[in-house]
Amino acid sequence: MQTPIIFVFGILGNIVSFLVYLSPAPTFHRIVKKKSTEGFECVPYVVALLSSMLWIYYATLKSNETLLITINSIGCFIETIYISIYIIFASKQARLRAIKLSLVLDIIGFGSILLFTLFFLEGPQRVEVLGWISVTLSASVYIAPLTIMKQVIRTKSVELMPISLSLALLLNAVMWFFYGLLLKDIYIAVPNTVGFIFGLLQIILYGIYKNSKIDYAEEHKLPTAIKPETTSNCEQIHPVCSPPIKDDQDLDITVTVAVENGGESVVEAQQSTVDSHDQPN
Repeated sequence: MQTPIIFVFGILGNIVSFLVYLSPAPTFHRIVKKKSTEGFECVPYVVALLSSMLWIYYATLKSNETLLITINSIGCFIETIYISIYIIFASKQARLRAIKLSLVLDIIGFGSILLFTLFFLEGPQRVEVLGWISVTLSASVYIAPLTIMKQVIRTKSVELMPISLSLALLLNAVMWFFYGLLLKDIYIAVPNTVGFIFGLLQIILYGIYKNSKIDYAEEHKLPTAIKPETTSNCEQIHPVCSPPIKDDQDLDITVTVAVENGGESVVEAQQSTVDSHDQPN
């Protein structure tokens, strides 16, 4: 039986999870607007749909799990929309891959789990097996941002890891962890422990690299040409100081800037003099 505190955590978990489900909406709005998936992958949404379906099935096998059913039903609806949009606007190759993945995981995969647990398992054993399968999938969803976290460390930039999403995932894990803990349901609590750890790591990374901005132009310096200016003040010509020019000589200066050794500029100057009477009239 659910106590008021358990119900509160369940309601809060529903609200935060709903916001997490909506977080990719701007991405799919961009896909619709540009009529292209632009290299985005469909795997996270296909896996999230399978996870939601399994949690609904798990909740139907237990009593007092209405809150688990409501949010995962919403999740199934939203993830189905995402996958449909992806299939519509993806390239032919990406579309076929998305369709095959959806068939294998969401239809064949879920159908196989459903049939296996219904016909070969009974009572508590069915709940236990289904629970651990759901734990594995949910944990994989939380671990998915690991690739982005590695990229943040490599680039020292948090542009690909919005703090709002990281906070939402962390808060979502906290709500469902306490919901499962108070219900004494390890299958709900365990994956959200993983979610809490990875969410906290994302927040820490954001705090470390939030002020680290890489100047692309500075990091990828390109060769530049320096044109000498005619001036009577030798000190104004930088970094090469040319000697005084004689009246009967013309000065031909070629300045080359090469980018070497971590972007430091090396300037070479070649000077040649030609007598004025050797030039054509």
